[in-house]
Amino acid sequence: MSTMIANHRTMDELNVELTHVQKSPRDGGKLEMIVVRPGRDERLLLDQCDLSPDNGVHGDDWAAACGNKLPDGRSNPAVQITIMNSRLAQLVAGERSRWPLAGDQFYADLDLSYENLPVGQRLAMGTAVLEITAELHKGCAKFMARFGNDALKFISNEEGKRLNLRGIYAQIVVPGTVAVGDVIRKI
Repeated sequence: MSTMIANHRTMDELNVELTHVQKSPRDGGKLEMIVVRPGRDERLLLDQCDLSPDNGVHGDDWAAACGNKLPDGRSNPAVQITIMNSRLAQLVAGERSRWPLAGDQFYADLDLSYENLPVGQRLAMGTAVLEITAELHKGCAKFMARFGNDALKFISNEEGKRLNLRGIYAQIVVPGTVAVGDVIRKI
């Protein structure tokens, strides 16, 4: 996957479009993209995938390569799934083909704010059920290199944190299959 530098958005450009991101559905949003990471800096787009509590998103390297381990050495299930707002992905990445550079698995048109999706909130997606975890999803040097310093500041400021602009973590509580186009419901 190419990490070529695109035109990075300025803080002013990002702030102008924040209202559009905030208009994401609070419930009943749509899963717009599924990305698995089979290896370091590798991305593969899928139309559908299976999810399980033990393996996470099947085909993704979470179970093998997760840097967040439990004391017994297992990958931390609280960071199994990363979900990013698709409107925010469009805003910072531009072309849809660049969304996967953010490194998330699911891109959803859904309000990911803490107010709308607090820790413990469950989401039905396809035949699977996910639960929002307390782990914080933060921007990093790779995010900054791919989308710009202003994008990193934008997602990391107080408003960005409150809205979970960088995205959220979830864990799988009911295994199942999800597909692009699935409606995401709070339960």
